[in-house]
Amino acid sequence: MNAVVECPSLTPSAHGWQAELHLGFRRRGDRSVLAERRHVGPLVVQRALYPEGGEVCHAIVVHPPAGIVGGDSLTLNVDVGAGAHALLTTPGAGKWYRSEGRAGRLSQRIAVAEGGVCEWLPQESIVYEGAVGELLTEVELAGDACFIGSEMSCFGRTGSGERFGRGTLALATRIRRDGKSLWLERGRVEGGGSLMDSPVGLGGHPVVGTLLAASPRVDGELLAACRGIAPAVGEGAVTLLPGLLVARYLGPGCEPGRIWFNRLWAVLRPALAGRPLAIPRIWNT
Repeated sequence: MNAVVECPSLTPSAHGWQAELHLGFRRRGDRSVLAERRHVGPLVVQRALYPEGGEVCHAIVVHPPAGIVGGDSLTLNVDVGAGAHALLTTPGAGKWYRSEGRAGRLSQRIAVAEGGVCEWLPQESIVYEGAVGELLTEVELAGDACFIGSEMSCFGRTGSGERFGRGTLALATRIRRDGKSLWLERGRVEGGGSLMDSPVGLGGHPVVGTLLAASPRVDGELLAACRGIAPAVGEGAVTLLPGLLVARYLGPGCEPGRIWFNRLWAVLRPALAGRPLAIPRIWNT
């Protein structure tokens, strides 16, 4: 049964938007279904989609205010049950808006049971000059569960010539399998700071992206296949750790980074999830 709790209000509090969305995906026969859907505040999924047939449930996570400002606190909880397969994305670029000092926060917590697959592929985030943000991602995997996820950030509205001269974005990502850490990363990008131009940081590029594929099936053959694919614009590198493949992108814009990630995804998805590449339709609108 699909349990739905509607948001009680679309009016922000004095401290900003406070929103939470819980999604539970379950295997029902030969289908993956969105069995649980609860939300408070303006963070929603309108309905489950099945462009690939019933085995994979697609969901588009929508935040109607379209961006995060100082004082906002958004939490996304995703629970993928045993044998279920969920693909989640967003309808467009996210935005971290300029803040007067308070931090905005986005927490993403994903749990995948044994035999389950979760693909978390939001579109890029644009970090406005003066933004103050915190992005936390935690992934808990059980048994042979598979996770493929990506994030891409553009520092400054490059289309209008803006640079990220002031502000802060703090990021933390952890992936664990059966309680054991596979990946733990913490970072902090200061607008106008030395990391922006340092060769060990962004190297003068405004766009940085990471793609993570966690599965017991990642191996040297898959690493070699991914390393054989290079971004047409910008810089890319792929690394293999025990149970985890990591791809990094630095470049002048989001589009070439997205194209490169999609080419890697086209290799990773059949090998790890047993499915051919299926670009979400929302990406073409």
